[in-house]
Amino acid sequence: MCLTALGIAAVSFAAPTITVVGLKSIAADLGGERSVPALAYSLAWLGTSVGGIAMGPAAERFGVRATVIFGSLMIATGLLLAQSGNALTLLIGYGVFIGLLGNAGMNAPLYIYVSRWFDRRRGTALALLGSGSSVSAAIWAPIFSAAEAQIGWRNTMLGFAVIEVALILPAAALMLGPAPEARGLDSSATGPRLSAPVLGLRPATALSMLAAAGFCCCVPMAMPQGHLVALCTDVGISASIGAAMLSMLLGLAFLSRQAWGLVADRIGGLRTIFAGSACQLVAMVGFLATQSEAGLFTVSAVFGLGFSGIIPAYVLTVRELFPASEASWRVPTVLLFSGSGMAFGGWLAGAIYDYAGFYAIAFAAGILFNVVNLTLIGVLVWRQRVGSPCADV
Repeated sequence: MCLTALGIAAVSFAAPTITVVGLKSIAADLGGERSVPALAYSLAWLGTSVGGIAMGPAAERFGVRATVIFGSLMIATGLLLAQSGNALTLLIGYGVFIGLLGNAGMNAPLYIYVSRWFDRRRGTALALLGSGSSVSAAIWAPIFSAAEAQIGWRNTMLGFAVIEVALILPAAALMLGPAPEARGLDSSATGPRLSAPVLGLRPATALSMLAAAGFCCCVPMAMPQGHLVALCTDVGISASIGAAMLSMLLGLAFLSRQAWGLVADRIGGLRTIFAGSACQLVAMVGFLATQSEAGLFTVSAVFGLGFSGIIPAYVLTVRELFPASEASWRVPTVLLFSGSGMAFGGWLAGAIYDYAGFYAIAFAAGILFNVVNLTLIGVLVWRQRVGSPCADV
């Protein structure tokens, strides 16, 4: 089951990678501004996050199989639309169909679904599912790079639309059955109680801090993933090497995410978020310090090893701190803000590049967001450690 969910995510999240690998070609074909394909990438993430608010409860009512099949068809529709015309159709295809209606039917529903199959090893299972986007880009980035060079980005989108439907539809139809925990969601015998304080805070306050932290950590998270290939070509490194660098970054993210899952099962979600965010901050500083091929490979490796455990740890934290019966809306809420951070970070880096002509300012802004994230999570970790004596905030 968990491997099936991982496979589905590894295919569905490949669609935004086309805009990363083909960023310069798409920009040149649609007017020359990198902020356009960067915005398409961002809207795909934003749509995924916003749509998850509706798709989480929809999966509770109709089943995760239904939302995944629907999402697969919408991704294919979005790719057909995105390649068909100008900048507007690209943005609508990615923001509405690939994001809001497509990957939204996969992301939050699959996280909730997997979390309900596991108890003791929930962190490891969520980390495996969270590897979907990393596995996706690691596998597909070199393929898209070669395809884009041979047949262009438009035909690459068309070809992948067919592949995506052919792979996801049968997997979802055959493998995604009801999750066992769904039969006893309202039980209060174990786990957090409804309306109980969370770390000594009102539940809404605790969730708001988690959501804000998720936004701030994902702004810098999106920048190297969305602009690494373009950054490489700016400093004289070929696009194929840049795609290989991105593939390595995300391949290492997949491997290290499994280790982060084991860590999360031992120390909990909050501490895992803090540790992963600290590692991400170190790597972001490294991107400002080097422009050589060897240096960028090294920093990309550190970044991949560091950021990879953060998002699954947010889902684990929600399941640790809040009742299971509230997962269908609390998990998508946190993912909404983290995905919005991914969207904003990808767009922000492109917009700053269009204004300044280089990426250093964008990465510096990302570092500031990372510091805010560490501050928010640090407060929650401290309250957890001291036993949360106050419950009236």
